[in-house]
Formats: sequence, C-alpha cells, structure tokens
Amino acid sequence: MKRILTIAGSDSGGGAGIQADLKVITVLGGFGTSVITALTAQNTLGVQGVHAVPISFVRQQMDSVLSDIGADAAKTGMLASPEIVEVVSAGIRRYRLYPLVVDPVMVAKSGDSLLSKDARETIRKVLLPLAFVVTPNLPEAEVLCGFPVRDIEQMKIAAKKIHDLGPKNVLIKGGHLKGDSVDILYDGQSFQTYEASRLNQRNTHGTGCTFSAALATFLGQGLSIYQAVSQAKAFITRAILAGLALGSGHGPTNPYSHIAVKLEREDILKDLEKALGRLAQLNVGKIIPECRSNLAYAGTGASGYQDVAGVPGRITNVGDQIVICREPAFGATRHVARVVLAVMSKSPEMRSAMNIRYHPAIIEACEKLGLRMAFFDRKMEPADIKEKEGSTLEWGTREAIKSLDQIPDCVYDTGETGKEPMVRVSGKNPMDVVEKVWKIFQAWQHQEKF
Repeated sequence: MKRILTIAGSDSGGGAGIQADLKVITVLGGFGTSVITALTAQNTLGVQGVHAVPISFVRQQMDSVLSDIGADAAKTGMLASPEIVEVVSAGIRRYRLYPLVVDPVMVAKSGDSLLSKDARETIRKVLLPLAFVVTPNLPEAEVLCGFPVRDIEQMKIAAKKIHDLGPKNVLIKGGHLKGDSVDILYDGQSFQTYEASRLNQRNTHGTGCTFSAALATFLGQGLSIYQAVSQAKAFITRAILAGLALGSGHGPTNPYSHIAVKLEREDILKDLEKALGRLAQLNVGKIIPECRSNLAYAGTGASGYQDVAGVPGRITNVGDQIVICREPAFGATRHVARVVLAVMSKSPEMRSAMNIRYHPAIIEACEKLGLRMAFFDRKMEPADIKEKEGSTLEWGTREAIKSLDQIPDCVYDTGETGKEPMVRVSGKNPMDVVEKVWKIFQAWQHQEKF
C-alpha cells in the first residue's frame, strides 16, 4: 500500500480539502496522511471563515509524518499565505517529496477567495519549480500565466508559459470550457489531450481536490504521468456523475462511486446474462443485421467502453435462431458501447442498447408502437469525426438526440457507402431493451404478412 501525503486545508463540509483527499486516497487503495494548513468553516453554500494553522505547527506536522512514515507521492492544495507556501516548500525540499502534484487552489466553488495575492506569487516562484505536475483550472491558469485562457489554443500557450516557471508537467483542466471537458497535458515537448463529455450536474464541490488526490495516488502507485492523468480523469468523471445532492448549494463529488462501480459489476453481468437468455428464447434471428448485433449494459457513471458490458464476438443468428457463443464481459463492445455512452450523457438512467437490422418496415413498426424515433445522416458527419475510428456512432447518436426534449427509444441511420444502415434500441436495462426488440419484431412481422 502506497503512502500518499496531502498538504491542504480542512473543509468542515467534507466535500473538498483534506477530507476529500483522504476519501479519494482510501478508495484508490492508498494510505493517506495529512498536513493541515488551514481550518475553514464552510458548507455547500460557501466559506464562512478561515483560520490559518500556525507556521510552526505546519512544519511540525510535516516533520512528524515524513520523518517516520514517509510518502510515495504528495499533493498540495489550499496553502492560504506566503509563509505557509514557504514552509511547505522547504519541507518538500528537505524530505525530497516526489512525485509532487501541485493543485494551485485559489478560489472556492462558491467564488470565495482561498489564497492571498502574495501567496499566489510565492507559489509561482517557490512551489511550482518543485512540482512534478501542476493542475490549474482555467481561472487559475490565467493567474499563473497572466493572460486570458478561454479555448484550447490559449490553454496550450498558457501551458508552455506555466512550464517555464519550473514544473516538469503542466495539466490545464478544461472544466470551464464550453462544450466537452478537455484537459491539456504539456510535458515540455508535446501535448496530450484528455476529453470527457460535459455532464449536467450541479454537485461538483471538490472536483479539483478529488482529481489532484487521485492523480497523486496513481503516480504514487507507479503509473506514468499519461496513464495517471487518464485514470484520474475517468475517476473524477464518475465522481461528478454520481455527485451527492447534499445541502442547499453545490453538493460534493462522490469518490465512493469508484467502489460502487466495482460492486455493481457483478449485478450488471447477471442482469445482462438473464436478458441474453430471454433473447435466445425468442425466434428473432431475422432482426439481426449482417454485421451482427450486440447487447450492451453500462455501469452507473460509465466513462468509457471498458465500463460497458457486452457479448464478446457479438450476437449472431442461424435463420430465426439467436446464437450467443460467449458469456458477457466488460469491454467486449465498442460500437454499441459508444451509443450507450452518448445516450447516458443526456439521460444517465438509459444504460443499455442493442443494434438491430434497418428496414423501412421496421421503422414503420416502431412508429406504430409509439416508440420515440431519432435519425442521423451519415453524410453530414464532419471529416475529423469520420477519420477517427469508432467515433461515428457516438457523433450520430448525439446529433440525433441533441434537439429532442426526450431521449428516443431508437436512433437509426440509412447507411452510406460501405456502411450498413442500422437501428439502435435503447432502454434503462438490457431486459427493457430485449422486450422492446421483441415488440418491434412482432409488429414488423405482422406488417410483412399483410
């Protein structure tokens, strides 16, 4: 078990600061230790008071922890004053803390200032040169680089400017961007981009603390900076999606969602296997497309195809009979998983989907059943999306549902050269999807007879 030290302020509301850091470190399998730099009286509405810890006691905490327990990685958060920045930096040098994640906490979610102007300058000059990676959001990046940072190109320019201050890596977080959340990592030579869908969630208190604590833990566990950022991004995305509606303001993110996802996986596989058993009993083989089908079921807060279960090798048919050769597993489908993830970004409870054959009569059957339908045209797909393998279905699904008030039951397209037309049926769970497919098949066959 790796030792992860957090040097930050205390949040009496439990959503950020030391309290959030220790929760994150624990659920990720680390052993968390702490140096408290300030006490805050705060809740989901804001910060009502700040009491700085005496400088000598900050030093004493660092000496107590590091002279005995040590640390495999460390992170800094709220440091409040220039004197605290100085004493913390001295301790980092004295005990050679590495890798060090610097989260330059300056303003609370509520807008309350958590760092004095002099302290900001001291961080720039004294602390940043010690950082393995610094993780500013856009407002913090603007303070550190001295000019507005509002888009991807400005983020890259700012990253280079901040890198000149001494940190080995600079990660500028794009949570304040319009559209999807895009983070930019600069290692001094090249840029790496990390993207996640924009989540419609107000309970985001502690996102910076949660992310930087996860990043420090992954680095302490031996991951490269690129792997650690990727996994920390997935971790915070799940934590935001499962944010807790506590208090009257911005509720906290939910680090426990990482554990909940693991516990949920066994139930997901059981539910998917049961739905597949039901599908196999139905003589609906004619509804399977030439490229075959898959039935996907995502975990709560899924952030990528690895969080979505499906059938390895897909679902095929022999005449009317459905053939399922292997048991479901996570990461077994990418194409249908992309559909599920796109729908979940708009409606998190819609966690399952299956692709079926396209036919005008099938669309007519769906409409007669009263199912909500949405269409996208592959010919309208942007060139940069078309060139990116596997991105069409996610783009198409988003395109089809973006103007709708309700999530559709089915999203379809009429294909393109070399691309089979397809219908994707969505539902809250795989049994819900299978029953919709069965009703569609029955209505379609009834039409064919007449």
